[in-house]
Formats: sequence, C-alpha cells, structure tokens
Amino acid sequence: MLQIDQVTYRIGNRVLLEGASVNVPDGHRIGLVGRNGTGKTTLLRLIQGEIEADKGTVRVWERASLGSVAQQAPTGRQTPLEMVLSADQERHLLLTEAETADDPSRISEVHTRLADIDAYTAPARAASILAGLGFDETAQESPLDTFSGGWQMRVALASVLFANPDLLLLDEPTNHLDLEATLWFERFLATYRNTVIVVSHDRSLLNCSVDHILHLEDRRLKLYRGTYDTFERTHREQHVRQTKLGQRQSAQRQRIEKFVERFRYKATKAKQAQSRIKALARMEPIATLVEQKTASITFPSPNFASPPLLVLQDAAVGYEADTPILSNLNLRLDPGDRIALLGANGNGKSTLARLLSGRLEIQQGRRTAHRKLSVGYFAQHQLEELDGQETPLAALGRLMPSALNKDIRTRLGTFGFGESSAETSIQDLSGGEKARLLLAFAGYAAPQLLVLDEPTNHLDVNARESLVQAINEFEGAVLIITHDRHIVDLCADHLWIVANSTVTPFDGTLDDYEHRTLDKVSRGARNSPSPNSLADKNSGANKNSGTEKNTKAENNASDRKDARKLRANRRAQLAPYRRAIAKSESLMGTLSEERRDIEKTLSQSTTYQDGDHSPAELLKRLAEVERQIAEAEHQWIIAHEAMATDSESGTP
Repeated sequence: MLQIDQVTYRIGNRVLLEGASVNVPDGHRIGLVGRNGTGKTTLLRLIQGEIEADKGTVRVWERASLGSVAQQAPTGRQTPLEMVLSADQERHLLLTEAETADDPSRISEVHTRLADIDAYTAPARAASILAGLGFDETAQESPLDTFSGGWQMRVALASVLFANPDLLLLDEPTNHLDLEATLWFERFLATYRNTVIVVSHDRSLLNCSVDHILHLEDRRLKLYRGTYDTFERTHREQHVRQTKLGQRQSAQRQRIEKFVERFRYKATKAKQAQSRIKALARMEPIATLVEQKTASITFPSPNFASPPLLVLQDAAVGYEADTPILSNLNLRLDPGDRIALLGANGNGKSTLARLLSGRLEIQQGRRTAHRKLSVGYFAQHQLEELDGQETPLAALGRLMPSALNKDIRTRLGTFGFGESSAETSIQDLSGGEKARLLLAFAGYAAPQLLVLDEPTNHLDVNARESLVQAINEFEGAVLIITHDRHIVDLCADHLWIVANSTVTPFDGTLDDYEHRTLDKVSRGARNSPSPNSLADKNSGANKNSGTEKNTKAENNASDRKDARKLRANRRAQLAPYRRAIAKSESLMGTLSEERRDIEKTLSQSTTYQDGDHSPAELLKRLAEVERQIAEAEHQWIIAHEAMATDSESGTP
C-alpha cells in the first residue's frame, strides 16, 4: 500500500527525516507517534504529495484512493448529511448519470455499480457516522453555517470516514471531539478495513484502535506490531537491555534528582544534598522512554482546608439574564475529590467549570466556598490570551510579584521549563510548552481546587502521563474536562454527567457510561448497517471484536473501582508527608529571606555608626536563623525519605 524509501526532508537547516524507510502493507491500522515537532504532520504531507522529499521516494499504490480531513472547516447552506454524502464522488456521478442516461446497456451498468457500492444505503451510513460524532437527526438537517467551527470540523471528519478511502490519513482527529464522540470514533477506527495512519497522543485510541505503531525518532521510522502499550514496553526494553539497573534503582534515581533539584539554586546546600549529587554523578543513567521524553508537571501542595471546599445549592448559571444554561445544581466538592465532567460538547461543561472557578456569577441559588478556597483554572481559550512577546519567566513573575527570580525559575522547572525555555518568547514556544505554561499559571498559588478544561490537546503521550501523575499526587481537589479516556480512567474517582440542562453524579464506571453512550448512538442512527459495510459487508469481525471488548470491559469494571479507591487511599496516606514537606519549604523560604535581610544590613557601613542596630545582636540572630534553616532542611529530608520509603512499600 505504502513504501517510504530512504527519505530525507529538511526545513531550512533543520533535518526532520534522514534516510527514513518503512513499508506499510494493505489493511494495517497504524498509530504514528513521536515527540512534538519531530515531523509527523510533515510525513503525512509527504505521503499525500503536498510536498516533495529532498531525497528518497514515497510510493503509494497507484490505484489507491487517499483521504484526509480538510484543513478548512466546511461552511455554507448545505446540511451535514448533504456534505457527507457528497464526499462519495463516484456515487454522486453515477446517480446523476442514472437520471440522464438513455442507453439501456449503460443504464444497466450504472445501476449494477450503484448496487456494488451500496449507493442506496449511503444516506443511512452517512447518518450513522454523523450520529456517532454527536449529530442528532435535527442537527443533520441544519445548515452548516449554524454550527461552530469545532462542529464543522466534525462534519469534515465524517466526510472522510464516509468516503472510505483505501489509505486514510488522520492528524489528531479527536481534538475537536468530546469524550462521547471519541468513544464512538475509537470503535469505528478499530473496525476500519482499509489502511489508516493516524497521528494521535490519545493513549486510549492508540491502544484500542490500531494494530501497529510507527515511531518517528531521531529522524528515522520504525514500525512496531501491537498497541501503544506494547510499543512502549518494547521500546523501553531496548533502552534498558544494556543496563543491570532495575526498577528500584530507577526509583532511587528519580528520588535523588528530585532532592538535588530542590537544592540546586540555593546558595548553601545541605550536606546530604552534596553526597547525593556525587552519588547521582556516579550512577549509570537508565535510558527509559519516559526519562527521555517527558517534561515534568508538578502542582504545589495546597494549604489544608477542611471539607467542604465548595457547595452549590439549587444553583443556576448562564450568560444571559433569565436564560440559564444549567439549573437545579446541587453539588459538593471536598478536598481530595477527583471528578471528571462527562457530556456532549455544548451541554454546559465549560459553563460549570467557569462557575466553580469563580469566573462566572451564579444566577440563582447559592454558591458557598470555603474561606481559604483558592482555585486554579485552565482552559484552551487562554492560549489565545498569552502575550507572545513575554517570556515564561516574565509572565509567571507578574503572577508572583513578591517571589524571587530563582523561586520563579524553580516553579517553571516543575513544569518542564529549563533555563533557556524560561527566557524564550512565548510566541516561539510549541503548543505543548504553552499548555504546560498555562498549567503552571493554574497551580502557581498552590490552590485547593484545580479546574482543568481540556488540558491535553497540545500535550504528547508522555506529557499526558506526567499530567496524570501530577493530578494523582496533588493533595487538593481536581475537576477535569477531557476527551482523553486514559486520563479519566487513571485520575477520576467520581463522574458527573452534564446533560438536560443540569449536572448529576453518575453511579457507575466509565465503561458503564461508554455502553450507555454507544447504545444511545446506536438507537438514534436510523437503523443503519455497519459503518464499514462498504469495505467488508460480509465480515463478522466487527461483531466479534465488539463482543470481546465489551466482555473485557465488564470484567475490568470492578478492578477500576478498586483502583480508584486505592489511589484515593494512597493520596491520604502520603498527605502528612507532603504537608510536612510544604511546611519545611515555607519555613525555609521565610528564614532565607530573613537571612538575606540580616546579611544586607551587616554589609552596610551605617550599621556600625549609629545605634539603631547592634552588630552583635544581628550576628547572634543570624546564627540562630542558620540553625533553624539547617533544622528545617533536616526535617525536609526526613519527610522526603519517609515518603519515598512508604511509596515503595505501598500499592503503586
């Protein structure tokens, strides 16, 4: 189907591909993965012939049809159903010819071909795809101009899926989808009978919908058989094969690096830190996939607040007076809660997020917040509000005006910004770096509640894993809106459904919700045949695959409930250590500031000329401050080592 042979491609002085080769047989479903900026989208453009390689060849089977999602959203007075149907150009031409042809022989040929391509079931198949992507019957018959850009892009996706090309190329197809549409899309792609190459950072999609992973790394391509989890395991094993260090040594290295990072920018390092720096220098590095690729994300520990954090009673919220988007809201948030908001786009998830974060006034009822409540808020629209001329250092500095420059750098470092990237203009940052900067903004004040509205769109797979870890280690409450099932599975302990102009807790697992959602889509899809009937009408693989997946999901439902309970218990178990660490860090910060003030005073000649300050008293206080700093550092070390020991002995 596709052969890429020794391809080299440059953009200016930058080499994206160099001697890259791969053969893709017909019928493979391939996930194309790699770090942001390595050239995945460029590779798709090379395959489509939009650009030419500097060296080498890209050959697609000459009779194969190619399909990809249009970059520009479709608009006009056409309906989504009409737009999707028009994507099958052969059907359109044959139907037109059938109405005008007068040669009996040709008429017979046309109708035979129409039957061969299932032309008369096309409206039902198109409606089925649109229903899966969130369009009910009314929406399918509404003009495209009445939809937002995101919904118009769904129509573009539906069109290419309906066209059923021999080679389907998709670049982050779930970015405009909600979780409900993503669940349907995963199943559709998993049963696609032709060849597909999909660029995605959605781990769930890469595990459920593809059978091969094409990895773009170091300007080369390598094809792996299996899902993303299989690829990651294989790739990691390739890196660790030469070393005898095991999992315990890897964990030890991470603890030491975290310890060293804490003291790297201090004028005076603890004695223990010096020994750990030497130990780290002697330690053979473990070249795991995560260590190479993941930019860290760490939210600071919030100050303790007793429950409840936030309560809504008979609340209503909206943007116009007397026209609420959501009403009859009776909800409660407590410290440690992990809540995922589910529901189709347009139902009001973001509206609720703005209400809970205090960015939208309540219209009716009561919103009662804890007196110490601080809320960190992340939303995609904030990307457009960033000042491109500023640096991350300057931007975060505005939010932390009393913080020292080194403390701001340290905070940026916990979100993957090194010295150079911290001083790079925001306009020159990648999408993933901008997203991590916004996450840093959300967590800068150590809030008790994090409200995250689609935080993953610009994060690669490994950055998403870092976000999962950061959420699970965060001691406060988290409310998240995401179309990434993997994050919901690993982070959410409770599900809230936003539907029918209100919000209700869902007493079930994400698997239960998936079954309910897909059943609803199936009932509303105009009784259409399988979306892949054009490619393989007689295959029973779709049914078998779905049955196997359902059985597996049912078997894992109770395990996922237990896993959520274990994660909650682990957070509670480690909370005292984190509070002790936060207390020590706060004390060290206060004492260090006092030490700087004393040293500054002692350096001034006037100190020894007037009677306002006694040098002897200042020196005595300085010695006491130094002793207290050393003690606070010692307590910080004890708490960190105790937490590390407890983490190793507890359930991961």
